[in-house]
Amino acid sequence: MPLPKIPTKPATLLLAEDYPKADRSKPAAVQAAKPKLSAVAEIAAEPVAKAPAKTTRAKAPAKQAALVAPPPAPLVSSPLVMETPVAKPASRGKEKQPLDLEAPHPAKHKAVEMTVKSSTSRNADQTGKTKMFVLDTNVLMHDPSSLFRFEEHDVYLPMMTLEELDDHKKGMSEVARNARQVSRTLDALVGSIDDGAIENGIPLAKLGNKDAKGRLFFQTRLQSGPTLPEGLPVGKADNQILGVVRNLEAEQPGRAIVLVSKDINMRIKARALGLPAEDYFNDHVLEDSDLLYSGIVQLPDDFWNKNGKDMESWQENKNGVSSTFYRVTGPTMLTLLVNQFVYLEPKNGEAPFYGQVKQLNGKTAVIQTLRDFSHNKNNVWGVTARNREQNFALNLLMNPECDFVTLLGQAGTGKTLLALAAGLAQVLETKLYNEIIVTRVTVPVGEDIGFLPGTEEEKMGPWMGAFDDNLEVLNKSDSDGGEWGRAATQDLIRSRIKIKSLNFMRGRTFVNKFLIIDEAQNLTPKQIKTLVTRAGPGTKILCLGNIAQIDTPYLTEGSSGLTYVVDRFKGWSHSGHVTLARGERSRLADHASEVL
Repeated sequence: MPLPKIPTKPATLLLAEDYPKADRSKPAAVQAAKPKLSAVAEIAAEPVAKAPAKTTRAKAPAKQAALVAPPPAPLVSSPLVMETPVAKPASRGKEKQPLDLEAPHPAKHKAVEMTVKSSTSRNADQTGKTKMFVLDTNVLMHDPSSLFRFEEHDVYLPMMTLEELDDHKKGMSEVARNARQVSRTLDALVGSIDDGAIENGIPLAKLGNKDAKGRLFFQTRLQSGPTLPEGLPVGKADNQILGVVRNLEAEQPGRAIVLVSKDINMRIKARALGLPAEDYFNDHVLEDSDLLYSGIVQLPDDFWNKNGKDMESWQENKNGVSSTFYRVTGPTMLTLLVNQFVYLEPKNGEAPFYGQVKQLNGKTAVIQTLRDFSHNKNNVWGVTARNREQNFALNLLMNPECDFVTLLGQAGTGKTLLALAAGLAQVLETKLYNEIIVTRVTVPVGEDIGFLPGTEEEKMGPWMGAFDDNLEVLNKSDSDGGEWGRAATQDLIRSRIKIKSLNFMRGRTFVNKFLIIDEAQNLTPKQIKTLVTRAGPGTKILCLGNIAQIDTPYLTEGSSGLTYVVDRFKGWSHSGHVTLARGERSRLADHASEVL
């Protein structure tokens, strides 16, 4: 590797291209001999056996399922589309660290989730000792069932935590409901317990939670012994809880006492005082959002050679659409999930293969070819797919057998437009559903503008600007009827779209509705469960969102309700998920997403 140029003047900075790009974990000689590859390029560079030209089985799918392929997305723009966590070996994490040096610009500004255990917790885990977790109030208000999420460890509630719960129990907000639920749970635990037995701890498994093998302790007496450093206000609730943690450490030397709080500043203060503190990450579905199920997997180049030995193929006609099915047996099938999309794009100019896994039985899978929505004859309300992932999404949206669809993607990938187009086509054309219901979380990005006048739909109007913009785009595509025809069409569309608020969803049942939940990343797992369970017969639910844009306090990419349902619904035969990777809004929006 050539050395950088020598500066001509003192304190002259070298240009970025003059520096050699070397991996610190490897010698310079090895780096000079082997150029650095991106994460996707390293995967693609693995030796694969090329399919022989004579094999008819390998070519059969490409001929029968010849689709007009949209231009593929750049390989390095979305590693989620190119791989799934189940298909990768366990050693993937070790390969990833040196590759982060070449990560695209947005990855450098990704928020870091604090899911690392404190040293006190790690030492207790190594020695096998049980810990005592002191819960902050925000943990209980975030997850009312958090009392039973600490397995064999004990839970301690300071008196100040109970005081703050009492302060937040009034009102109709989600926080108030959670506070009341925690109070009812504590009342059930304390009931039929002698006053003297409370100090010895209450078994958490008393209410039937068999996983909770620890005990619940309350602060039964005033603090004694060491206090917090001088200067900290004694009346502040956070400082009193910190004093309880320090007092417990003095009373029970050798016992691992850990503060659990969702408040970042609280954890920082605890660490500054030498007290172990952790985030409550029991509700995190994934510790790394990069491992989230993408719904798409790329097949290896030799897929048909390795797995097509006894392949069977047939054609079926459903709903006027002819599809080809392949029954394939091989080791690759063990890594697939039902309704997962698979694709193979040969580099030798052959037609690409796009399919969806319909059945799985051990090493045998049934793969169905897809309908090509990138062709104008298959347009949905005048909208055609512009890339591979949009084609996958439209196959899910237009499939009447798929009751639950989740679409993830950054701004401009077409989530809302595709959902509205599919809804209008199935409500007004095929009449599969009788109404479109649109809702979203009302979390402002900036300052709240206060109460809004009008009815429920009028109050939700300012939050639904994205849908109004997409409706204008969909209405402009109909230019045959002139201005009067467009106005009549717009009135008809407006009559079939209802905008509802999340606050009034509890207890409702939707029958034959096309329900769109926008900005679902701002929902908690409990809220999204409330919404999805509203579905009655013949209802289809769509969850749209971008987990990189979470505005709800205490929610992270790993604990978002959208991440929760994607992980829980994967592999179900009546649900599907697609991560949209390529922005199609404009070149300005695409460039802004990359560099800002």
